[in-house]
Amino acid sequence: MADRAQGIPVAKEGLLFILSGAALTLGAWSLGGVWSTCFLGTLTLFTTWFFRNPSREIPKDEHVVVSPGDGVVVAIESEFESRYLKEDSIRVSIFLNVFDVHINRMPIAGTVQDIVYQPGKFMTANSPQASSANEQNALMLCRSDGAKVLCVQIAGLIARRIVSWVVPGEKVEKGERFGLIRFGSRMDVYLPQASTVRVQVGSRVKGGSSILAEVICADPS
Repeated sequence: MADRAQGIPVAKEGLLFILSGAALTLGAWSLGGVWSTCFLGTLTLFTTWFFRNPSREIPKDEHVVVSPGDGVVVAIESEFESRYLKEDSIRVSIFLNVFDVHINRMPIAGTVQDIVYQPGKFMTANSPQASSANEQNALMLCRSDGAKVLCVQIAGLIARRIVSWVVPGEKVEKGERFGLIRFGSRMDVYLPQASTVRVQVGSRVKGGSSILAEVICADPS
C-alpha cells in the first residue's frame, strides 16, 4: 500500500481544527481584540504544530522493529499476550505527550492480519493499567518470515480519537504512516519473547527511525 500521508506537512485530521482556529483568529483581529487574537493565534499555531507530519529515515535491516511513535519508553515487561501472539512476549510501552509527533508508523514490514478495536476508559496514558483498561486499537502484524508483532494504539486522559488508515489484509512497509491518536496517548508493542530489545525505560524514541528491538524468526510457518 502507498504511504497515504507521505509528503503532507500536517495530518488531514487536523485541518478542521487548524482552519477553525485560523477563522476565529481572523474574527478576533477584525473586531480589534488584541489579547483574544494573540491567544487564538497561538492556539492555532500549536494545533498546526501538533498535527505536524515529518519525514523520517527508516532503518533498512529487515530484522529490526522500529518505534511506532515518538515519545518516551515507560515500560518494558514480560507478559503473556493472549490476543495474537498467544505466548509469553515482551511489551514495550511508549508514552506520547502533547508535544510529541502523533503520527503513528508501522513497526515492521508485512501484512496486517487483523485489527481489533476495544472500547474502554481514558485513564492517564502513562498509567500501567492503561494497556488493558483504556480505549485502544490493536494491529496484528506478520512479517514475511513469520515473525509476529502486535502494535496497539491506546487513548489517554485527553486523547479521545484513535485514527487508523489501514484494513486487514493490507501489505505495509516498515516506517509507513498508518494513523494517529489525538492529543496525548500511548503505543504498546508486543514482541516475541526471543527478541533482543535495544531500548530501555526512559529512552526517547522517534516513530519510524528509532530501533526498539531485533526479531529473528527461524520458523517461517
